[in-house]
Amino acid sequence: MVAAALLAPAVPAGAPAGVPQTAELVVTDATIYTADASHRTVQALAVGGGRILYAGSAAGAAAWIGPGTRAEHLQGRLVLPGLVDSHIHPIDIVDLDVCDLDSQPRSLRELSDFVRACIERYRPASGEWLRVHEWNYTNGNQPDAANPTLRAALDRASTKVPIELLGNDGHHGAFNSVALAGAKNAAGQTVGFSKATLAKDFAAYAGWVGVDEHGEPNGAVNENARDALDPETSVYNDLAQVLKTPGRITERLNSVGITAVLDAEAAPEGLAVYDKLLAEKKLTVRANLAQFYDPEQFRRPNGAVDYDAMIAKAKAVRARYADNPLLRADTVKLFADGVLEGNPFAVPPTLPNAASLKPFLQPIFGVDRHGRPTVKGYVDTASALCAAVREQPPQDVAQFMRSHGFHPAQCTIYSGRLQHDRSVILEFVRRFHLAGFNLHIHAIGDTAVRTSVDALEAARAADGVATRDGLAHVQLADSADIARIGRDHLYLAFTYAWIYADRDYDLTVIPFIERVRGNSYAALHVPGSYYEAHVYPVRSIQKAGGILVAGSDAPVDTRDPRPFVNMAHALTRRLPGQPSLNAAEAVSIGDVLDAYTINGARFLGREQDAGSLEAGKSADFIVLDRDILQLAARGQADEIAAAAVLETWFMGREVYRRLTPRP
Repeated sequence: MVAAALLAPAVPAGAPAGVPQTAELVVTDATIYTADASHRTVQALAVGGGRILYAGSAAGAAAWIGPGTRAEHLQGRLVLPGLVDSHIHPIDIVDLDVCDLDSQPRSLRELSDFVRACIERYRPASGEWLRVHEWNYTNGNQPDAANPTLRAALDRASTKVPIELLGNDGHHGAFNSVALAGAKNAAGQTVGFSKATLAKDFAAYAGWVGVDEHGEPNGAVNENARDALDPETSVYNDLAQVLKTPGRITERLNSVGITAVLDAEAAPEGLAVYDKLLAEKKLTVRANLAQFYDPEQFRRPNGAVDYDAMIAKAKAVRARYADNPLLRADTVKLFADGVLEGNPFAVPPTLPNAASLKPFLQPIFGVDRHGRPTVKGYVDTASALCAAVREQPPQDVAQFMRSHGFHPAQCTIYSGRLQHDRSVILEFVRRFHLAGFNLHIHAIGDTAVRTSVDALEAARAADGVATRDGLAHVQLADSADIARIGRDHLYLAFTYAWIYADRDYDLTVIPFIERVRGNSYAALHVPGSYYEAHVYPVRSIQKAGGILVAGSDAPVDTRDPRPFVNMAHALTRRLPGQPSLNAAEAVSIGDVLDAYTINGARFLGREQDAGSLEAGKSADFIVLDRDILQLAARGQADEIAAAAVLETWFMGREVYRRLTPRP
């Protein structure tokens, strides 16, 4: 017995039971941020059997080296746990051979010319739609005499081919006349969008369809109103193309260091992509699916929502992947509202549609010498004039505008709208919570945030269970609701890359919320104003007890998940060289790394396997080309945005290596 013990190979100190006695890989000479409970930074990792065997000193790792061990000396490079993107639309992040605006700002004339060129290139068959991807709805879009509206610009491109612009946020759309003429009402009759049908057949879409000075559709059609024109616009941009080579999804994710995701809007038809990734052994991320079922599509003939039918479908999908270590479907997605951007170029200006605690203001816009909107004043919606207009709209709109300097529709008092009736949101959340699902809710405006928290609190009270519930985006939240989010320890998926001051974007939002004059940064960003104090309240939510995670929302804005741009903006809340957007809401590099690692893993229920580099966990880690911890410490947080991934490892296997340096 003694002799046998002396001859047996020594198991390195700290080795988990049942693990190999030597490592397949040892990484050393590195700066390794573990994201463990102590936030240790160590020098070496040992990996075997797809798991981390050891994380600590170089001397400790040396004990794991055997004859077949591969050793990587990283020359001091930074190693992080694999990143978790907690709100992304993976199926739409791959580059496709489609008409693609790539989010570049263009005037309406330039937009029209671009779309016309796409028609010549792709030559749609008779009756076939041209779908134009990644339209930037907040930058550019300047009208001119020949292109006064989106509809006119798209008609200039074609009066025969139905055209749809797909907003780069998934909420906005624009259509030409031939497309608008195909709108079907609830009875399935083709009646088209017009002033008359918007008042009758499509009254439920109020606030989602832009109109011109005569009340006719101006081409802008947003949110669920798009379903009346083209049911294919709702979820995926081009599923058929993606299904041909789905491995490009995980290649892109791994190339930026992402090894776990929450698919934030997984519709039933998208499951085929994940099934093919599994079959081809190309699912090199852990994927949680937030199943998406639109309550409006589950209404019975009597108008009641069939919650049982939705839940039955969701349970079947959850059961389908219940035993899969890489794929889960235990979350459902719900939209509480839409977006907070209006259109200052429209006449009358299109108001934001996100649900707001206070009515939106009615700014009177002009145009400066650079073609940018500028605020000249505001309509007094409480005036006797506006009261009379609401009671009896004037017949001669042009004369009214000449006399009063604004469109009579600007007497409208509008606070945006929830995506569904409040009662539907509360019941949806309650029913799915009782069925054991986590809830992931899109909430932009402060009313939507309040309603979402109301629904989650009521659901938790109904079943006594606090699941891994979360909100996404939270562009504007009232202080009382920030406190409730913290008390409830909700997860918050912020897209930090959106958090900066941008004059063109800000002109589509701030003048509808705050009284401003002009269009300068100083005019738009007033310290202490409600918007400035409550926009993307990241640090306030964290201090209150909310749990920060990170979601790129790609392909919104860009198909690139750009985790390091998100990290940089979490620290700076600005573009390089520009003022910060309420710097008091910035967080530290440690906070945002936790959001992208251990907090994200907990949000996905994956913390036993992922999120930190500790013995026994999956060997999911990445190697960077620069030390972002040092950049933050030196006050060079802007430079974090340029960080690149050199290697990505998933379950102990290298799944990405940068072949050439980034220029």
